[in-house]
Amino acid sequence: MRGEEQGKRVVKLRLPVHTLGSIVCFGRIGASPSLMQMCGESGVSLSFLSSTGRFMARVSGFTPGNVLLRREQYRIADEAPRATKIVRPIVLAKIANQRSVLMRSVRDYPNNPGMKEIDRAADLLAGSIRAAEACEQIDVLRGIEGDAARVYFDVFDHLIVQQKDSFRFVGRSRRPPLDNVNALLSFLYALLAGDVRCACECCGLDPAVGFLHTDRPGRPGLALDLMEELRPLLADRLALSLINRLQLNVHGFTMTESGAVQMTDKARKLVLVSWQKRKQKHLLHPFLNERVTVGLVSHLQARLLARHIRGDADVYPAFIWK
Repeated sequence: MRGEEQGKRVVKLRLPVHTLGSIVCFGRIGASPSLMQMCGESGVSLSFLSSTGRFMARVSGFTPGNVLLRREQYRIADEAPRATKIVRPIVLAKIANQRSVLMRSVRDYPNNPGMKEIDRAADLLAGSIRAAEACEQIDVLRGIEGDAARVYFDVFDHLIVQQKDSFRFVGRSRRPPLDNVNALLSFLYALLAGDVRCACECCGLDPAVGFLHTDRPGRPGLALDLMEELRPLLADRLALSLINRLQLNVHGFTMTESGAVQMTDKARKLVLVSWQKRKQKHLLHPFLNERVTVGLVSHLQARLLARHIRGDADVYPAFIWK
């Protein structure tokens, strides 16, 4: 990495390319053709995001994949009964993990004044889980997932117990994020989406063809499917931790003339460091029953899904945080 110092180009940092999994550029950051070539040849993905965390483009090398695996993926996406067998565990895991975030907050902050609302939301999510378990129609599952997300985010503000004046959450706003909490969540979701998309490509799946998310030009449907079950654990929990532990404050955010809220470079750096530290932690994978790093979870889930698509596993074991 090079920088400008008194009119001269200076080296700011050197890293061996084999130690990198991906490079993410935020804002008006460029990359030379030689850097893109090296990343492509070395299997390092290069992603470009706007200053607010919106995905714009990605450069990657040749993805050999598995044509038979991808053809089967396309067949399943076109057959609702088979797609439902994948969508159901994803929806169940997402709602279960959202409920776990609520219950963890109840344990961590027993004197929270919003305890009654959180408990009620947890009960409603338990009902959503039961409804999803019995559901056989993919469109109904999408409705259950949407209703559960509304219940979850309706009480998300109660999970923020510090800096309430600076980090008040009144609902999800995406493009653009309209408050500090949404700016942080969107930034973390963009990081997670990049990791999951890379995981899909690494195991030969087509990240654009999903089951829960319908096809749309330019949208990585499968990556969005797989990240749903991981959002509460990897993104939401980290966002709450950064706010409640006072690691982020109001000075890490700015508002543009259009009303969009974006993070400062210093705040992005802090979040990126925390993101990498979180990915290095270990947990017990609920299906494999092995201790793995958090950063490997998306790759493991993509491989488990590929096993199911190939017919090597009867069901897709979605990730449920315990």
